[in-house]
Amino acid sequence: MFRAVLFDFGGVILSSPFEAFESYEREAGLQPGTIRSINSTHPHTNAWARLERAEVSLAEFQELFEAEAAQLGHEVSGAEVIACLRGEIRPAMVAAIRQLRDDYATGLLTNNFLTGTPEWSSGGSFAELVDLFDVVVESSMIGFRKPETEFYEIALERIGVGADEAVFLDDLGINLKPARAMGMTTIKVADPDDALAQLATVLGTTFS
Repeated sequence: MFRAVLFDFGGVILSSPFEAFESYEREAGLQPGTIRSINSTHPHTNAWARLERAEVSLAEFQELFEAEAAQLGHEVSGAEVIACLRGEIRPAMVAAIRQLRDDYATGLLTNNFLTGTPEWSSGGSFAELVDLFDVVVESSMIGFRKPETEFYEIALERIGVGADEAVFLDDLGINLKPARAMGMTTIKVADPDDALAQLATVLGTTFS
């Protein structure tokens, strides 16, 4: 039934940036959820969305993000927010992807802008993980970002499968909703072990 398994990066293969956001908010004396609230304001046209579509530079993003925060009454460092995106690679998720490659096409579907930089994570480089995937679709390279439908259409076309032949794992429900509407089987990653158990059930396999 399934021919491809597709993975988000941050929050799925990499530890969730939301934990780092919360840590920064505590250190900066901000209310919990401040950064997520800024990102959810005009989510398709704000600084974050424009950065992930490569419409602005990193320096421009920092200036725009800080201005957006100020309009909402917050003093936030754009540079510190970017630093929060570093995280730890989840070994069990990587091991599962290596196993899946024997029987399924694998795809990495990521909203990003730091492709290939060793500093992407403290647990391993993005560039090293790219080789695990048959197809890598990056918002910064194609000009579309999740949850825009075009992003998923490009991913499916590149990997050469229909929506009903793909399983997609992401940590954000807003990114899973359009994929599910297109016919993909979706798994929300909150706890990575639970997500892998769900994936094993869906595929009728076990992960060693």
